[in-house]
Amino acid sequence: MRKVKKKDKVYFPDPKFHEPLVTRFVNHLMKNGKKNIAYNIFYNAMDKIDIIKDKEEKSALEIWKEGLKNIMPHVEVRNRRIGGSNIQVPVPISSNSKITKAMKLLIASASTRNEKTMSNKLAYEIWDAFHEQGEAVKRKENIHKMAEANKAFSHFRF
Repeated sequence: MRKVKKKDKVYFPDPKFHEPLVTRFVNHLMKNGKKNIAYNIFYNAMDKIDIIKDKEEKSALEIWKEGLKNIMPHVEVRNRRIGGSNIQVPVPISSNSKITKAMKLLIASASTRNEKTMSNKLAYEIWDAFHEQGEAVKRKENIHKMAEANKAFSHFRF
């Protein structure tokens, strides 16, 4: 029996930047259905990035997109049970999953930072991701290292 292809979810553009990717990010940022608070956190982080950037010609939204691009992993390891043992098999990630994983990495690593408010944490983590530094980039590199270490099992992917 063949699997039915899953329909892509349509995200409406956000009120300020008119960008569906921002809405998708805010949905990941949101807790307990409080979308207005999540929007406020994101917009405050964008304002903070506008203050932080010195001689950067790019807008805060472009910096955020570039930071997300720097965090996106290209491969991941999946557990596969072969011959009574679990083997981690490196598998390339689809473009949709790359974006989702990057957003979740960014939010998770921002929440572990030591700044006072979540919008400050997010702003500084986005800024670090833009410059290819910070916790989120380290996590992405860790994912790539695990995939590289298990490259010998890549023939087990189906």
